[in-house]
Amino acid sequence: MSGSHQGTFEALRAQLQEAATTFADGPDALEGILLGLVDDVDRAVREPLEIFPVCHHSPASALAMARRLREKQPKVVYLELCEDMAPLLTELRNCRLPVAVQAFATEIDGFPADWSPLSVVAPITEASAEYQAIAYALDTPGVELVLVDRSSDHVFQWDARGKQADPPGTDEEPSETPPVEEESGLHGDAVGVEIGDLRPRFAELEEHLLRHGRVRHWSEWWHQYVELPLGDSDHDTYRQAMFLIGSLFRRLAPGDPHRLRVDEDRERHMWTRMREHLAATGADPADCLYVCGAFHAASRVEEFGVDGTDTFEIGPRTATAWQHGLIPSSHAAIEAQFGLEAGSVSIAATVWAKNLRRTRVEPYRLEGQAGAKKPKARKTAPAPVTDAEPADMLTGFLRRPPVLDGLDEAELLGWSVDIVRAARRNGYLASTADAIAVFETSILLAGMRERARPTPYDFMDAAVTCIEKDSVPGRRDVRRLVEIMMGGDRIGQVGYDALPPLARDVHDRLAALELRLEQRGVQRALLDIASRPELERCSDVLWMLRYLLPHGAARPIMGERKLGERPIQESWDLALGTHQRALIELGYEGVSIEQVLEQRLRRRAYDIQATAATVLETVEDATLYLRSRRLADELGARALEVLAAERTVDGAPEVLRRVRRLLAYYRTGEPVLPSWIESFVKAGYAHYCTLLPTAFTDEEAGVRHVAAMLGFLFGMESLALSLGCDRTQLELAVAQSHPQDPSRTALLWAAQTRLGGLTRAELRARCDDLLANPMVVPAYPRYLSGFLHALEPVPALTDFVVEAVSNAFGRLPDHVLLPWLPSLITTLRKDGAELAPLLIREAGRIFPGRLTELDSWTPPWRAQPAPPAALTADGPDTGRGDALLAAHPATCDALADLLGCPGGWAAPQGSGHPAGALLDRHPESVRALEALLAGR
Repeated sequence: MSGSHQGTFEALRAQLQEAATTFADGPDALEGILLGLVDDVDRAVREPLEIFPVCHHSPASALAMARRLREKQPKVVYLELCEDMAPLLTELRNCRLPVAVQAFATEIDGFPADWSPLSVVAPITEASAEYQAIAYALDTPGVELVLVDRSSDHVFQWDARGKQADPPGTDEEPSETPPVEEESGLHGDAVGVEIGDLRPRFAELEEHLLRHGRVRHWSEWWHQYVELPLGDSDHDTYRQAMFLIGSLFRRLAPGDPHRLRVDEDRERHMWTRMREHLAATGADPADCLYVCGAFHAASRVEEFGVDGTDTFEIGPRTATAWQHGLIPSSHAAIEAQFGLEAGSVSIAATVWAKNLRRTRVEPYRLEGQAGAKKPKARKTAPAPVTDAEPADMLTGFLRRPPVLDGLDEAELLGWSVDIVRAARRNGYLASTADAIAVFETSILLAGMRERARPTPYDFMDAAVTCIEKDSVPGRRDVRRLVEIMMGGDRIGQVGYDALPPLARDVHDRLAALELRLEQRGVQRALLDIASRPELERCSDVLWMLRYLLPHGAARPIMGERKLGERPIQESWDLALGTHQRALIELGYEGVSIEQVLEQRLRRRAYDIQATAATVLETVEDATLYLRSRRLADELGARALEVLAAERTVDGAPEVLRRVRRLLAYYRTGEPVLPSWIESFVKAGYAHYCTLLPTAFTDEEAGVRHVAAMLGFLFGMESLALSLGCDRTQLELAVAQSHPQDPSRTALLWAAQTRLGGLTRAELRARCDDLLANPMVVPAYPRYLSGFLHALEPVPALTDFVVEAVSNAFGRLPDHVLLPWLPSLITTLRKDGAELAPLLIREAGRIFPGRLTELDSWTPPWRAQPAPPAALTADGPDTGRGDALLAAHPATCDALADLLGCPGGWAAPQGSGHPAGALLDRHPESVRALEALLAGR
């Protein structure tokens, strides 16, 4: 640095050397820091390409930016923002601020798979310096806006260098716990990139500033000691003060190598891009303006300045496909993501509006922005470019005592009255006396904190002290009421023209509902599809949105969608405006909701963790929402592959339930079954037969899962046998099963009864033995649990289960029955809640309907039916069956033809006719028929 350069801030250097000698017992202890601060400011001020340091969402920065743009009228504006976000900035004119520019990627290539989806957002508010620069550049002819910060891809590339195994993050400060408000989640889990991340990274420094500044948090300190002093300062003073603050925070930052490297690489990247642009366009640096955060303005990298070195190489981007768009933002979302105090951004917006009224500075607004007209252009001559030495404005600024604004009693009184009015509307017992108390307490707190004028934070503390007391009667506390009164949580909105094609398509297809879908809040939509068939297409869209969007975006109140059914009337609660961000992010995945839904179904079906039940669910969803036979067949083939690879039976109940539903749908709605479901039934029959013996003894497989396997085998048996399966395989599987658990033993008995290996009489005898054995009686509820689950595969046992429960209550004494009665009830409730209705209906059919009939009632399992008449050779009159057959000979003729024995009717032993001979050889058939007729 030359001697003339040394003289610019010589007075300030001497002052800091004297301070170092006084407070550190010698000039060497603090010289490296204090004099380094001056060197950083001097270097930044002397740069030919004017650097404009800012702090994000700072009204003072926005005001200074608006002033400087009108004075300098630069031809090129370099902005610290991800360079790949440039095409989105023109769409800001179609939105209502605050919004966030977003880069989004779901299909990643080059990053860990568990990082997906990747999302980067840059929130923009009207009270921010970068918006003033964007509005000026886009609406001023001949001005070029160049984004020079790293791309969204490099945000994660550089993060991966230091955190290979950790989740993705940023080089910004970690956020605090977000508020409970819904709007705080508008950015989701996106990585935040902002201009002017100006906050101490040295915890002890921030604590020191807060303690000596007599404030509670950083936002309040910045408002009191930076915003207010710089709000009325001139351009040179503002720049040098911001350079000094950025240099201070940078030099006192902790020595995190990864974070320091990211900071310096960002600065190298930005200066490299600016020099490339200057060389390519031949622009004069004096006609350019570089807008960046004050932290990066005081940079010491070798690439700094238009005369810096060109040694930094910008690496290539990965193959990740990035999508870009605008999403709605809010003050609460910005505060939650960047660790700001709740309400600070709303207060900044209020201060911005007040500064504009006070200074009469005309800000820049994009034409058409929020309905505002383009301001009239002012004929302001550009500031002359001179070679004069920059003046030292810092020395006088630091020595000058703070200007104490007088008390604005009208403003403070208005605040006090408004907060009392808001408190009363929210259930507080506030009165005029409370308004006076808030007014006086605000002045008292400001005086205790050495402030001549109460700040919004002083007023907030006073309101909480005087009104809230010890309880909150409503949903909002006083602090939240003050935030709302100061401007509230403004929520942005992305206009129709700035939406991605998918979101616009959704709005167009739902236009028949005649609702303002862009409006926030819940709206009721009534669809009378019977009288207006065109609304069925709206119904299809709403059901797909319900599947794709978060809960609450589209919620059905009346109506449901089932396989094989058509809608008649539906009622919906829609909140698409509230969930606009989620709808926009769908547009990053495809051009239509059908395409996005198909991609998600495929992704879920082909996931490495997918089960057969999961894939069957995607088949059902593809049929239900997309009505796509092609996709359903593809996913069905995938379900067959997954089932063949499974070695557990955990998903058997869900598989059974969904296969039954799909079979019922295809049998009623299709001429033939799809080939995939036939193959699935065939493979499932063999698969569950193979796993059945192991499942009966596996401790991890519950009785419900084993019952579902048997339900699949018995329920699909007829179809499986028609497709070529062998019933012997099932019989062998049951024969090889040897469970020890009582519930599974009962389930096995039921399966044996279903296969014919165990008669009802034998099953009844085994249950009688259980009740007669005192050692087994405590476990009898577990046997009943097994019988209850057996109703899934063997529903014909419903009457037997009622009999088994009735016998227990009828035979066991009270001292045995009462101890295990709670266990029986809990077992039935836990394991058989969905099967209990079967028992209730059967019990209602068997038991008498009146109490007076109970004494003379005999259970049907104890009633002894009269023995049927024996079949003799005396002719057709010896039994009712013979008489019936003689009266209707066509039945026997048809049976004979079916068995390959043609011929006319003859008496059983009259002419030796084959039908009569058949009855002679099998008299049990006639007896069974007689017994059936006798029962009726």
